[in-house]
This record gives sequence, structure tokens and C-alpha cells, in this order.
Amino acid sequence: MKKALTIAGSDSGGGAGIQADLKTFSALGVFGLTAITAVTAQNTQGVFDVQEIEPRVVSRQIDCVFEDIEIDAVKIGMVSSIEIIKSIFHSLTKQKASNIVLDPVMISKSGYKLLKQEACNELVNSLFPLATVITPNLPEAEEITGNKINTITDMEYAAQEIYALGPRAVVIKGGHLPGEPTDIFYDGERFIHIKGERFDTKNTHGTGCTYSSAITAYLAKGLDLLSAVKNAKEYITGAIKNSFSIGKGVGPTHHFYKYY
Repeated sequence: MKKALTIAGSDSGGGAGIQADLKTFSALGVFGLTAITAVTAQNTQGVFDVQEIEPRVVSRQIDCVFEDIEIDAVKIGMVSSIEIIKSIFHSLTKQKASNIVLDPVMISKSGYKLLKQEACNELVNSLFPLATVITPNLPEAEEITGNKINTITDMEYAAQEIYALGPRAVVIKGGHLPGEPTDIFYDGERFIHIKGERFDTKNTHGTGCTYSSAITAYLAKGLDLLSAVKNAKEYITGAIKNSFSIGKGVGPTHHFYKYY
């Protein structure tokens, strides 16, 4: 069985973060391992508190996993501080990690800042060059580039700017634009428009985490990067289509929709 490591925060509501990553890995037939960067107090209505894990412990989680188990792909999600980002960089570099999917989680759907402002530059300088692919949504791409994104053309310009920061490829997620959601894949040579469907549902908690961890799972299984992204887009589309309501706010996607 292929193995994938997720380096991210824990979501007590179960819909995003480490929990979404492990559910996605399992649904796609990949064994999931974890390095937890933070514990959040959240539910379907928002994020209410965050406790970061000591950077030394984050590093030890990563190193312990790599020293015992062959890791086929790595997903990086919520990394909130400069010290944690540096610890991840040093461990992944030391372990010669490959197939790294970086989801630059900066702000929750409820508006809670999950990445400290001073840590943004460290994220870009340290982790972007390690990444096989980076998967920002539009607000995150705007934060990274400093430019507003209102059109598909704007998305393509943003993809070029982010690509210049060091990753092998970029996927700009277009769900925040009106109309049918279109993502832009850019690998320095070509723009590929990956179209999806829009569903009348508020239950989209954890979609970014699920999408990026699906890309990670497919890379772990040996797909080429573009195929991994296209397959992940199909998977997250189905998970959103079959999403369900729990709690009083934004419910989760259905990670196991193919099974029940």
C-alpha cells in the first residue's frame, strides 16, 4: 500500500485539516500518516482557538515517520508560525521528501487567520521551492501576489507569479469566482483549465484540504502531476455534490461518497 504524510492542523469539528486529509487518503486507498502542527477548537460555525505544537515536536513527528516508513507523498496544510515552517523545511530537506503538495492555508471560511502575517514570507521563501505543486484559492493567491483576481486571465497571471516563487507547478482554485468553478493548472509551460460543477449547497467545509490531500494521494499512487490534479478535481466535485449537514453552520464534504 502507498503511504502519504499530512503535515497540518487538527480540526475538532472533523471536516478539515488532519481529519479531512486522513479521510481522503483512506477513501482513495492510501495509508495516511500525520505530523500535527496545531490543535484548533472549531466546529461548523467557525474557529475559536488555536494551540500550536512545539516546533521541535513537529520536526520529531516528521523525522520519526520517515525514519521508519517509506513515504510516497507529503501534503502540507496549516503551518502558522515562522518556527514551525523552519522545522518543516529542515526535516523535509533532511529526509529528501518528494511529491510535496502545499496548500497555503491562510484564513478559515469564518475569517479566522490561521497563518500569522510575519510567517507568510517564511512560507514563501522556505516551503514554496520544495513544493511539487501549490494549491491556493483566490483569497490566498491574492495574499501571495498582492493583486486582486477577478477573472480567469487574472488567475493565469497569478499562477505565473506564484510559479516564479519556486514550485514545480501551481493550481489556482477558482471557486470564489461566479459561474462554474474553473481551476488553473500551470507548470511553467502551459495553462490547463480544469472545469468543475457548482452545487447549491453551503456544506463546503474542508474542500481545500480535501482537494490537496486527494492530489497527494494520487501522486503517492504514481500518477503524473496533471493526472493527479484532474483525478483530485473529480473526487472533490463528488464529495461536494454529496456533502451533508451536521451542526448549525457550514457542514463537511462527504469523503466516502463512493462507498455509502
